[in-house]
Parts: sequence; structure tokens; C-alpha cells
Amino acid sequence: MAKSSFDIVSEIDMQEVDNAVNQAIKEIRQRYDLKASNTEIELNKNDKFISITTKDDYSRKASIDILESKFFKRGVPLKAMKMNEPEPAASGRIKQKIDLLSGISKENAKKITKLVKDLKLKINAQIMDERVRVQGNSKDDLQTVIQAVKEADFPFPTQFVNYK
Repeated sequence: MAKSSFDIVSEIDMQEVDNAVNQAIKEIRQRYDLKASNTEIELNKNDKFISITTKDDYSRKASIDILESKFFKRGVPLKAMKMNEPEPAASGRIKQKIDLLSGISKENAKKITKLVKDLKLKINAQIMDERVRVQGNSKDDLQTVIQAVKEADFPFPTQFVNYK
């Protein structure tokens, strides 16, 4: 019997993130309670982070709420957003940096492989760069692994690709 396999990855579509950021900027500029806040949202695609600079804590929280709603509507997982501590910026403003999580770190990949091994199925899980390859003879076993990973609710987004 031929081996079946799939990869567990943690990826985000940067085009969708860009669209969500642009929609959030547009909504913030139109909202009456945020017009005077002079809020700026910048997306750094290379380093994968979003920077929000605004006048006060209320505007910062409202901007994050708007950004999260735009992420949700565009199908970008909210778990991909890692909030850093707000820090003071120039002229008494507040700056918030949001890291965008992409790729599975070695520690998280080890957690996934441990979860797969704890299922005690005839399945092989191996770490390959920023993804985990899962192989087995039974497609039912692979479906069990997918269900277990979904239910594990890791603190990072997971997707299943290259199902063969």
C-alpha cells in the first residue's frame, strides 16, 4: 500500500494582510471618534509586523479591534497576530507593534510531533524547516491526526497542505 502524507504549516497570505490593513486605515479615517486621533498603521511585509501609532490608549484599542475584524473578514487567522507591549512614542503618543507569525518554530514543531506520537498510530511525523510532514499508510489515521491537531488549539495558526 502506498504511503499517504500531508504537511502541517503555519502560513499567512501577506496580500490579504495588506488588504486588511488598508481597509482598517480607511475605516479609522472615517470613524468620528477616531478622526482626531491621527492614527497611523504601517505594514512591514519584509519583517512581517504591523506598527500602530496613535494619540491614546482608547484609539490604540479601537484600532486593534478594527484591524482584528478586518483580518477575520479576509480569512487571516487572528492567532497570526502576536501583540507586543505598547510603548511611548514621540509627542506623548503610543506605539503598538504587532508581529505576524508565519512558519512553525522548532519548539512548536516538537510539540506537534509529540502530539502525533502520543496518538499511538502507525504514523511518522518529521520536522522539515518550518513545517511538519506527517506520513502513514492509512488515510483514516491521517484524518485522525488532522482532527487532533485542530483540537489541540495551538497558539499559532495551523494549515494542512500537500495532502497526497
